[in-house]
Parts: sequence; C-alpha cells; structure tokens
Amino acid sequence: MVQVLSSRILLRPTDPDRSRDFYGRKLGLAVHREFGTGEERGVVYFLGNGFLEVSGRSAEPPSSALGIWLQVPDAAAAHEELRRAGVEIAREPREEPWGLIEMWVRDPDGVRIAVIEVPERHPLRWRP
Repeated sequence: MVQVLSSRILLRPTDPDRSRDFYGRKLGLAVHREFGTGEERGVVYFLGNGFLEVSGRSAEPPSSALGIWLQVPDAAAAHEELRRAGVEIAREPREEPWGLIEMWVRDPDGVRIAVIEVPERHPLRWRP
C-alpha cells in the first residue's frame, strides 16, 4: 500500500491568467503557495483538506471527465456570493435524491465544479 502524505489536483488551463482570476478572485480560494514568475507562475490553492495547483498551459481544455467537488457550509449563500462575483451558474442549488444540496458551476475551460452542502441530517456530515 502506498502511503499518501498529501495530494492535489493539477490543472493545466488554456489561459493561466484567466484561470488564476477565476479560482483566486471569483471563487475566492485562499492561496497555499505561489512559484515561478510571469506567465509561468503557478498558484496552489487550498481546497479544504486538499489543494488545486493551477500552473503551466495546455493547448486543449481539460477532459470533461475531470470535476472538482467543493463542500461549503451553505449552498444558498455560496450561490449568491458566486453570482455576485460574476461566476456563471450552470445549475442552481437543489437537494438531490441522495440528500446532498448541489449547485454546479464551470471554470473558464469548462471544468465542472460541484458546490455541495451536506445537510445536518446527512450521514456524510463532518463533526469535529
């Protein structure tokens, strides 16, 4: 068994500046670290207990098989904040048959981001 100490999603956007603006300013993700300079600058954002690294450049957008899951305390409040920040909402928040409240947005390259609220009564609810 491989012992995993840390993990992150590596995202190679078609337009790094546009993606850094989206994840940093519009989504408001906190920066864990930055490296490099100019167009080659990479940024690693906190994703709760994981990380998202936006670095490099790709001629093609990421595969539609890639998705990001972000748990938030209040999907309705997140919806309003993201809407005000100019994020295009792909689907409004609604409760799914499996009990989670889900909203979907897309990043500038079309990566689907599920913004999830785990209701108090749901078995996935994290309790400190």
